[in-house]
Amino acid sequence: MTKPTVIYFGPDTLSQEPFAPNGPPSLAKIYLRALLFPTSKRGGVIESMHVSLSRNETHQNFNIWVYGDEKLVRGSGLFIGETGIATNHHFLAPTDVGHAYRFVAGKYRLDVFAQLLGERQRKILFTQTLEVSPENAALLDKPGYGLYFDWGPDASCYLPHAEHRQSPPDLGEALRDLFAPTTKEESK
Repeated sequence: MTKPTVIYFGPDTLSQEPFAPNGPPSLAKIYLRALLFPTSKRGGVIESMHVSLSRNETHQNFNIWVYGDEKLVRGSGLFIGETGIATNHHFLAPTDVGHAYRFVAGKYRLDVFAQLLGERQRKILFTQTLEVSPENAALLDKPGYGLYFDWGPDASCYLPHAEHRQSPPDLGEALRDLFAPTTKEESK
């Protein structure tokens, strides 16, 4: 796997609060874009991929793998041909942890693993240390915020920046507003 140009920490969906008191929390997500390439001329098959994230004594696997550019599909076997595949990879925390995973301040070790067809042991594809500042950790607790790590070629390191994105508008609400009468006269 090539070095990802971007790595993302944050909620999977921006329309929900990460720790919503009145509903299910959005799943924590790690996103990256990279080229997967084979080491043999005839290619290879990846059965599954996952990300392992560690901070101090805390360890969390992000085992739900989804990939694609236009259309996302659940990872369940991927043939990597001779020229490789450059695509987006989304890794979600499992829903069985009993609580929502939180990205807090500190240094993280991110490991990307793949289980190759016919191999007994999983293979580590990429390892990187990333730091979440206290300021960025506070932003990650707010709805709509994600933390991006962009590769800086001159600095030879990942440069973090928090970004706020508005959640997509509710289509039903937009249609109601569009066709709703504006005065009492119009409603007759």
